Amino acid sequence: MPHSPLPLAGTRVLDLTRVLAGPLCTMALGDLGARVIKVERPGTGDETRGWGPPFDRDGESAYFLSVNRNKLGVALDLDSEADRDFVLSLAKGADVVVENFRPGTLERRGVVPAELLDASPGLIWCRLTGFGAGSSRPGYDVVVQAESGWMAITGEPDGPPMKVGVALADVCAGKDAAIAILACLASRGRLGPADRMITVSLAHSATAALVNVAQNALVSGEEPARWGNAHPNLVPYQLFDAADRPFILAVGNDAQWLACCRAVERPDLAADPRFLRNAGRVEHRVELVRALAGTLRTRTAAEWIAELEACGVPAGAVRRVSEALAAVAADAQTGIAPLAPGSVRLPPPRLDQHGPLVRALGWRAFDAL
Repeated sequence: MPHSPLPLAGTRVLDLTRVLAGPLCTMALGDLGARVIKVERPGTGDETRGWGPPFDRDGESAYFLSVNRNKLGVALDLDSEADRDFVLSLAKGADVVVENFRPGTLERRGVVPAELLDASPGLIWCRLTGFGAGSSRPGYDVVVQAESGWMAITGEPDGPPMKVGVALADVCAGKDAAIAILACLASRGRLGPADRMITVSLAHSATAALVNVAQNALVSGEEPARWGNAHPNLVPYQLFDAADRPFILAVGNDAQWLACCRAVERPDLAADPRFLRNAGRVEHRVELVRALAGTLRTRTAAEWIAELEACGVPAGAVRRVSEALAAVAADAQTGIAPLAPGSVRLPPPRLDQHGPLVRALGWRAFDAL
């Protein structure tokens, strides 16, 4: 039975990005079938090639491998007139260009997005920035996490501000960029040059990702606090210690609370009018959590999770990364495989691996693979 074509089959994406947000965006498009050509600096390439250890047996950093599959790789020097002209030819033949240069960097080298958008009615240009189109500040994730409010709400209540363990501001911005590009691809033919110029900033994506925490502040006028592994709006919705290991109990509504009481055999808590509604449980958080914690320490996490899930209450063990990876399709070279309709077709390229082919054939290089 023939395979169905991937959604972005035939779409040409020129990747002029480095580090994380941009490469993640273009990898997502590549997973969906786009033909992605990644352009890197000669000699050093994307700086994440050196962000290790760990490095694989071919010397490639795990960081670079995590966001660069499904791409052809070519090394080009934008300070070289010949290479600059070749980049322009690739851009003119592309459907999408994604870049994360500081404002003015490409323009000073003769690569002017506005001119290319005027000349190519179907071209979509996506610029990823740290702090918006008017800022030349470098967009490093940990700085964005600090300035977007994330660190102020992450960590234990009496501890210092804490960053998230993944560069999640980059991840959010990369996904926002991919979504915006997909929307523009779906609207091509109806968009003018200005509409086809997308600017995504890490700072805006990160601040928007505060979602309910931001809305709490807007509605209440109060500064959100750090809750550690608890939730500002739901109780019980946090980490608990079982007899053998920690696990998460996540009661999301009043019916789940009554089911939770059945699962842990605490009818007294179900009958307590203070805890009947979520607002009451939030108000009496300390008393409720103390009562539950004593009960949950008496059995193993696996036992409690089985009981809770049997009653329809969300719960899960705190897994190590290796345990989580064992539950998905993952590969040391190509990372965690995308779900359908995406697929893994090419491993991340070595620096200039496809340079001769791309220089000779341009976008037709994909047909020669």
